Amino acid sequence: MITIGQLARYVGVSIKTIRVYHDKGLLPEPERDASGYRRYGADDAIDLIKIRTLAEAGVPLARIRELRSATDEDYQRALGEIDDELTARIRSLRAVQKRLRLLAAGQPALPTEVGAHLEHLADWGFSPRWVELQRDLWILVFATHPDHAIALFHDQAQSLSDPALRQLFLDYDHAHDLVPDDPRLDDLARRIVEATRERYGPGSPPELDATSEIPALIQGTVNASSPAWQRLDTLIRAQLRT
Repeated sequence: MITIGQLARYVGVSIKTIRVYHDKGLLPEPERDASGYRRYGADDAIDLIKIRTLAEAGVPLARIRELRSATDEDYQRALGEIDDELTARIRSLRAVQKRLRLLAAGQPALPTEVGAHLEHLADWGFSPRWVELQRDLWILVFATHPDHAIALFHDQAQSLSDPALRQLFLDYDHAHDLVPDDPRLDDLARRIVEATRERYGPGSPPELDATSEIPALIQGTVNASSPAWQRLDTLIRAQLRT
């Protein structure tokens, strides 16, 4: 028989933790011996190890208390579910670790095909400003809407594979430094609207969740970088509504 301090040391928890487990009804508190000390046996140590393992797995104490009184069948089933949850958490943490290492290496947390696509932009004549803007915006989209991002990326990549559509993107990029009342913006807006309608017909281009605020945030970021781009966005929206 051992004291609470010895039990805590052997199992690797604090005395305070053991007392919390007593108070929560997870671990029965033994009676005091003739000397006034509570003594713990091997069964107590084994029970405490089980409780500690479940707690380390992220199982709430209330759930652990339920499992302590569960049938063997229910207990085994619950352990299987907890194992599955841990597997999913590990997979998620590994993905986070990968993104963290990419960040530490100065690389964007983006799929490989997106990184390769961004490298092609400079070869096609896009400005460094445009490439950097695209990189930042794709990072935002993939971080906030991973389920929709790849479809949006493929749509844009397909557009840029068409020389005529790619030229529209290039013209948009090069319009950055124009004054807002430059008539070339009106012509560019018209050509973009015509190309959009020709490609998608009466439908709409792929988009994120309809309730998402990210598209507006992205367009706001683009518009804020250039008064010409802001007016171009206004012209395009107005023509698409007509």
